Amino acid sequence: MRIGLDYRPATIAPQSGIGRQVKALEQALGAHDGTELRLFSEAPLDHPQRQSACCPPWASPLHGLQRPQVRLRFERGFLPGQLREQRIDLYIATANMGLPLGRKPAGCRYVLVLHDLFQMTQRNAHGSRLKALAYRAIDSLSIAWSVWIADRVWCPSQFSCNEAARLFPWAKAKFRVLSNWVPQATPVTSTAPPGTPARYWLVVGSREPRKNVGFFLQQWQHCRQADSEIPELVIVGQPEDVEPHLRQLAGLHWLHGLSEEHLQALYSHAECLWQPSYAEGFGLPVVEALSHGTPVAVATGSALDEVAPASARRFAPHDSQQLQAALREVAHDTDDTDHEPLRAWAQQFAMPAYRLRLNALISELEH
Repeated sequence: MRIGLDYRPATIAPQSGIGRQVKALEQALGAHDGTELRLFSEAPLDHPQRQSACCPPWASPLHGLQRPQVRLRFERGFLPGQLREQRIDLYIATANMGLPLGRKPAGCRYVLVLHDLFQMTQRNAHGSRLKALAYRAIDSLSIAWSVWIADRVWCPSQFSCNEAARLFPWAKAKFRVLSNWVPQATPVTSTAPPGTPARYWLVVGSREPRKNVGFFLQQWQHCRQADSEIPELVIVGQPEDVEPHLRQLAGLHWLHGLSEEHLQALYSHAECLWQPSYAEGFGLPVVEALSHGTPVAVATGSALDEVAPASARRFAPHDSQQLQAALREVAHDTDDTDHEPLRAWAQQFAMPAYRLRLNALISELEH
């Protein structure tokens, strides 16, 4: 079977969440028996990606591949012909959208990897209101087209499948769960980044409003002012992601631009990872923390319900009393945490399990 993989997310940002999932697909498909893998991407003329991927003959702006006009030229003017020429049996689009425009090549099947639908259901961070409205309309049309033309749609959680079925009930039979791959932690030998307090809680990700960081900071500050046992807080993100009065709170530390080594050290040394998001398609930081044996506390109502073990503290994302109670409980929990069950839970998202799920989904398409 010849499989084509949309490699654009890994070309643009190989260390991003989606970029890492594309590389996981590349690794797992490369090990799949009877598979011949072809990568499809865009890149500048002098970019090394052109040595390993099938790219258009024209120069493409590396940091502009997500622009609608650039995507249109690739998905309509280049991709359909290349799939026919290379006799691709299965083409996988990897970034919520991006399946070819026009008639499907004979004998070729399409899969859409749908990480989430927050472009359609949530208010995302954009430079202006006009830009936000434009991208919402364009993304909605592109996602709808890709869901329409796809033979299967793979989502990282049952929550995401259910959301997709709610928005596209006519495509309900296409949706399948392919949980994200999460690399298992290796022993951490480095300390946390300079300036990190000796005792701290951790939040990873703050940019999108759905991350709910502003609300979390308000409750954390309220509890900390009344209780000296509430630890300091480290956020991997930018202060500009929250309201000005929340950016410089006492005991709050912002970090960004971290190396992978420093990020893993943060997970390892944290007393608890907090994930207050009211909308998550998967929840990668939760599983990354668990792979280090670090306890997690999560908001209810999204994919976090699935990726966190039963032992995790849970709270309603907009309930200040529930969140404050959880903050106090975790701060005063004197029971020694057994880290091994947390690491064992995270194993279900490691590469061996990921390959089994992927192989089963591919086998379904072959029959």
